[in-house]
Formats: sequence, structure tokens, C-alpha cells
Amino acid sequence: MSTTTQTAEAPNKMLFLACFVAIVTTSFGFILRALTLPQWSAEFNLSNTQTGEIAGVGLWPFAISIVLFSLIIDKVGYKNSMIFAFICHILSAAITWFATGYTMLYIGTFIMALGNGTVEAVTNPAVASMFPKEKTKWLNFLHAGWPTGLILGGVMALLMGPETNWKLKILLVLIPALGYGLLMLPHKFPINERVKAGISYLDMLKEVGIGGALIIVGLIVFQIGSVFGWATTVNVIVTLAIVGLFGLFVRSFGKPLFVLMLLIMLPMAITELGTDSWISDLMAPAMSKIGLQGGWILIYTSAIMVILRFCAGNIIHRISPLGLLAVCSGVAALGLFFLSGADGVMILVAATIFGIGKSFFWPTMLGVVAERFPKGGALTMNVTGGVGMIGAGVLGAVILGFVQDKTIDNKLQAYDNQNKTELHSTYATTPRSSMFGTYQAIDADKLAAAPVAEKATVTGVQETAKKEALKTVALFPLGLMVCYTLLLLYFRSKGGYKAVHLPEANTEVSAQGPSPA
Repeated sequence: MSTTTQTAEAPNKMLFLACFVAIVTTSFGFILRALTLPQWSAEFNLSNTQTGEIAGVGLWPFAISIVLFSLIIDKVGYKNSMIFAFICHILSAAITWFATGYTMLYIGTFIMALGNGTVEAVTNPAVASMFPKEKTKWLNFLHAGWPTGLILGGVMALLMGPETNWKLKILLVLIPALGYGLLMLPHKFPINERVKAGISYLDMLKEVGIGGALIIVGLIVFQIGSVFGWATTVNVIVTLAIVGLFGLFVRSFGKPLFVLMLLIMLPMAITELGTDSWISDLMAPAMSKIGLQGGWILIYTSAIMVILRFCAGNIIHRISPLGLLAVCSGVAALGLFFLSGADGVMILVAATIFGIGKSFFWPTMLGVVAERFPKGGALTMNVTGGVGMIGAGVLGAVILGFVQDKTIDNKLQAYDNQNKTELHSTYATTPRSSMFGTYQAIDADKLAAAPVAEKATVTGVQETAKKEALKTVALFPLGLMVCYTLLLLYFRSKGGYKAVHLPEANTEVSAQGPSPA
């Protein structure tokens, strides 16, 4: 009898593989869109900010699906949720294939992001429940699927060459989508650790509380408001109404440390995902000088991430998760600063530094939340991921596009003033606006027909602006390093960082899934 119980409670490695391939699918969609963004921009005459908005919508709807499914996933079921994600991935590929402009590209990317959020809403708590005593280690293993997908999807697309129709590249996402769809079917997902321990639904909500709800709801509402053109007053009223109702129900501010972790997640996600959304395009001019497509820089840093995430177990045994995050933040800032001015072979050196720095960010943050707030079950982990994704989408991807457009706008004006030319009034003729301000965008059609000398000057300004954007992003990991260092000092004053473990589950429930911590 004991042998049967042990087998039933052992982690299901094939189910873990299905979760891993599902994460690979999310990054396939990410990299394929990142690599085709320049083609979309050229074919549909999109500005950098419009391109950034499409990159952003590949991220922020993630927050909607990951939060909503986290609230109901224990009732709906993990497998049913994964079926929804599968449908989203297939539908997104179909809509994008038939896209005729900005709107359809936006909708197709939006649906992909919903599927991606659902995948994470399932896989993060499922893996944490399968490996309750080694959460950070196995979450790093799980999220090695992200850079693995970036590499596989990116290499496939890049080897197809820039001349290949982007529609064929987008269809590559069907390969891993069908893979996880088939892998998950015969397996039973584990019961969540919170449920097995008998922690109530209300107690789970109290871990997030009013403070956590204000952050995630505010981000979602303000992004939806920008899509539908709501006034700031409307956004504030809607946010306060939702959070107010939630507060009346839970009557808890939430765990202060958890709320702080949500705030820290914003700059962390911008550093990793916001930069990844643009890195291929930002580094394309410099990479072309050494005969490579810009996308290879993302492939290279992703390869570093795969190796290091699979080494996470040994590293975390030697340094605490927060210590690892503090070190990585400093390394990432250094890498971004070097990338902003690198040329030739030094691009690879700078990319190596940045790749090392960003390797442990996402899964280690989720691991810390899972270890410190297990009562929050799927919700605390997934709200953290949701804040990260929407922060990268709303702020990171868009602000990088805006920084480029605004810098081009200002530099062309400055060039005209110094050289008595009229490049700005001739080519920066398209007024645009975003949440960060207004600017005059370059008209791609006019620039294409410009005289060679003028075209070269404007292009030079554009290339300079792209690289300077990385210096702006480097400020985020610098701030992170300070935050993680302060948290280290806080835990040291409390006797050191320790994982929180829930009590043993009762016999009836534990037979349905892996044993709790």
C-alpha cells in the first residue's frame, strides 16, 4: 500500500514536460513577433510607437487572463484552462496570418497574450505544487522553457531569411502548441498546495489584499482605458470601484512584503521583457556591420539563460534568492550600458554580460513569492507574473518606442538648427501621441523617396536613437539592485531568508497529487 501511495504522490515528470513545452510556446509567439515587427512596420507603415504598442499588447493582456484564471482555476480545473490556452494560440496564428493592418495585428497579438497568460496561470502553481520543497529550483527549470523557445523559434525564423514572407514565420508557433496540447491530454494535474493544506479562498485573497489589488487592477484598467480612450478620471473611478468592492470582501491590506514585491516586479520585467521586445530592432544597425541579423543578439542571450537556469539548483544552494537577484541586477545594468555603445565584436561581449544578468530574474522572483506566500496559492504567484507582464507591456515596450521616436524628433530639430536644413519639417511630418507624450514621427514613405544624402543623415539619427534607448533602460536594474540589497538587509535583521511551509495535507486530498511541504 505504501508503495502505491509513493508512486501516486511522486512528481509527474511527463506533466512537467507538458508545462515546459507550453512555456516554450509562449516564447515562440514572443520571438516570432519580435522578429517580424520590422516587416510589419515596413509593410503597414507603422511608427515606432505603433510598433511598440503591438509589442506591448503581446504582454499586457497576459495580466488579464493570468489574474482571472488564478481566481477561478481551482474550480475550473487546470486542464480546462490549458485547453483554453491552446485554442487562443491556434486562433491567434490564424488571425495574424490574415492581417491587413494595425488592427488585425493588434487583435491577433492580444489573443496570443491571453493564451500565454493562461499557460502561466496553470504551469506556475502546478510546478510549485509538484515540487513544494524546491520551488525556486524547479520554477527556474520550468522557465528555462522561455529562452528555449526564443532560441528554437528564433533560429527557425532567422534561417528562413529576411526575404521569407512573415506569415510563414508566424505559423511556426503551431509546432510547440500542438506539442503541449498532445502531451497534457493523458495526465492529471496536481491539487494546488493551498487547497491541499486546507487554506480557505478568503485567506488566499487576503494575502494579495487591497494593496496588491490596487497595483494589478490599476495597471489593467489604465491600459484598457488607453485602448478605449477613457479619461484619467474614468480610469481612477473604475479602479477605485473594483478595488473598493474587493476591499469590502477581504478587509485586508495584504502582506506588505508581497505588495513591495509587486512594485519591484515592474522595473524587473521592463529590464527583461521590455528590452527583449525591442532588442532585435535596437541592435540591428550595429549587428549588420558584422554581417548578422539583429535577431541573433536575442538568440545568443537566450542561450545563456537556458544554461544558467538549468544550473539554478546549484547556484541557489550557495546564495539566497534575493542575493542572486541583487547580483543579477547590477550585472544587467552593466550589460545594457555597454550594449548602448558597443560595436563590432564588443556587441557579443556586452550581450554576454546582459544575458547573464537577466537569466534568473523572472523565475527567481516567482520562487520568492511562492516560498514566502504559499497561502496565496496560484493567486500570489500569478498576480506577480501579471504585474510583470503588464508592466513590460504598458511601460517597457511602449516607453522604448517613445524614447526612440522622441529622440529622433529632437535630434532632427537640433541638426536642422545647426546646419540650416529642413529635414525635420520634411520627414518628421506625422503627429503621434502616446501615454508618455506627443512627438513627430518619421514618414517612412517620404524617407524612402528622399535623396541619398538626406536619407543617410536621417537614418543615422534613427540608429543613434535606437542605441541610446538602452541607456534609459539601464536605470531600471540599477534601482532593482538597491531594492534587493535593502531586502537582504531586512531579512538578515530577522535571522535570514527562509521559505514558509504549509502544514501537512489530510490523507484524502494528498492521494490526488504530490505531497505538500
